[in-house]
Amino acid sequence: MSTQRTVGIGAGAKELATEDMVLNIGPQHPSTHGVLRLRLTLDGERITAAEPIVGYMHRGAEKLFEVRDFRQIIVLANRHDWLSAFSSELGVVLAVERMLGMEVPARATWTRTLLAELNRVLNHLMFLGSYPLEVGAITPIFYAFRERETLQRVMEEVAGGRMHYMFNRVGGLKEELPAGWTDRVRQAVKDVRSRMSEISDLIMGNEIFRARTRGVGVLTREQVLQYGVSGPLARAAGVDFDLRRDEPYLAYGELDVRVVTRAEGDCLARFECLLDQVHASLDLADACLDRMADLPPGPINQRLPKVLKVPEGHTYAWTENPLGINGYYLVSRGEKTPWRLKLRSASYNNVQVLTELLPGTLVADMIAILGSMFFVVGDIDK
Repeated sequence: MSTQRTVGIGAGAKELATEDMVLNIGPQHPSTHGVLRLRLTLDGERITAAEPIVGYMHRGAEKLFEVRDFRQIIVLANRHDWLSAFSSELGVVLAVERMLGMEVPARATWTRTLLAELNRVLNHLMFLGSYPLEVGAITPIFYAFRERETLQRVMEEVAGGRMHYMFNRVGGLKEELPAGWTDRVRQAVKDVRSRMSEISDLIMGNEIFRARTRGVGVLTREQVLQYGVSGPLARAAGVDFDLRRDEPYLAYGELDVRVVTRAEGDCLARFECLLDQVHASLDLADACLDRMADLPPGPINQRLPKVLKVPEGHTYAWTENPLGINGYYLVSRGEKTPWRLKLRSASYNNVQVLTELLPGTLVADMIAILGSMFFVVGDIDK
């Protein structure tokens, strides 16, 4: 018969052969990316059980959707994953447009696709810089933020915001693009692509980084399918699925979407997927710019009535967000507010697999594994 002793980080405990130590990581801890709590059961230095405890950041966004009209809910939808704000807005407007049977102007469709890929690169650059920081490498984050600022400059120019863009509207985009903006985007994409090798060489050539990540935190294909894990985490475990290619939306059906996969499923494979995805997204951005240059002049949005009401019914829209699949289940009763808008966020599913991923690993490897899950706490506690 054994007993349990619960301690906090830094607390001392007299170790007995018959005791299991229960260690709480978080909810305020640098490696948990916010207020996520992990309850670990330890046998010496090895984790025997892990329980992610969520909800510390819960803001009731789904309930707030029900008392906001279809224009106002966009501002709530882009905040749960603050690194992917533009992509998070898309799911809402796509669901509403589907319910309305609305056809969006071609220029809006291609511009949305371009901005979604730029937002994807911004998201990935954040994790490409912050993950090495968690395993002891401080320099890469400065390189990653230099590239982020290059892209943020053109995103801020077109939308007016740096994180919460609020540039999507039901029927298209907020307003016309600034004169010469596409040329500046093309130059920004070129500059970022030319310097990505510096980040790659700095990190991938580091023996310590590879030693801390290779063969650590292996996620199997079966676990991915059981837990609904998606995005770079799933593709790093050999699950070749990407909504942009397999169930196209926006203009992805007319683009050659390269899906990056790995078979190993470890921390290193997840990082490599993220790194290669940046190059794939930059290629898609260039393809969008080429197509936009050939489009004839035209509107970038649809004229909407002063009070927008969605017909009674329901629909489900899903998008390939930077962190994985986001789903939006919209139910309308013909009013100006949704009766129900259920959000399926990528991070919520992705973080649940820690229950199976962490047991058997060392406490020292827990930080490396946690960082490689690439989650945003607000996306869990939406």
